[in-house]
Parts: sequence; C-alpha cells; structure tokens
Amino acid sequence: MPMIDPLGDMLTRIRNALMRNRTTVTTPASKLRKHVLEVLLEEGFIRGYSEKADAKGFKEFEIELKYFEGAPVISDIQRVSKPGRREYRKVRDLPLIQNGLGIAIVSTPKGVMSDAAARAENVGGEILCQVR
Repeated sequence: MPMIDPLGDMLTRIRNALMRNRTTVTTPASKLRKHVLEVLLEEGFIRGYSEKADAKGFKEFEIELKYFEGAPVISDIQRVSKPGRREYRKVRDLPLIQNGLGIAIVSTPKGVMSDAAARAENVGGEILCQVR
C-alpha cells in the first residue's frame, strides 16, 4: 500500500523515538526526507544520519537523535503543510518559531531550507514543518 505522506511518517517516527528516549530511528529514504534531515543537521537538532540498505535491499536512513542533559533537543516537531492542505507563504509572512529558537523548514524554488535561510535568500515557499 502506498504511503500518503512520507514526510509526516518520518516526523512521527522521530517524535515517537524521542518519547521512548531512543538514540536512533530508521525511516525509508527519499530525496525530500534527505533534504529535511540536512536542514535538521545544519541547525543542530540531530547528531547525524546515514544511508544504508535494509534486509530487502531498500534504502533507508538511520537518524541519530540528539539529547542535552537527558532531555531531547527536539521538544516538538509538527507537520504544517499536509497533502490535503498546503501552506504557502511569502518571505515576509514566514513564521518566527519561539522568537527564533525553533525553525520552520521551507521548500522554496532554491531548495529546502530553514526559515532564516529563506529570509536571507529572500524567497518564500511551502512550509513543510516546524521544529522546537
């Protein structure tokens, strides 16, 4: 059965692993997921990720989650733009998450980037998710 929202699935896997205090979580690989993981890595929300093959030969990402003093660095991760309702914003309307302590991940014509990078590039786009 095809997956309707692959990015939402990855965010849910991360959220569930953080609730169980897991150090790693695996998710099927895709280009969009890789770009979102790159932004999370650049912003310091995860330790890293690696691509490997599962038992059937399909590619998957193993994500290393980050903790600080026993608490997860990611306190909340939510999908904003969903398959049934997309959220597009101009550059001046991009949200500021927790006064800059969190990020919004935006898919722009120049690639997937954080809200701060989108403001610096002066581009808007689809708000994929918010991370706090």
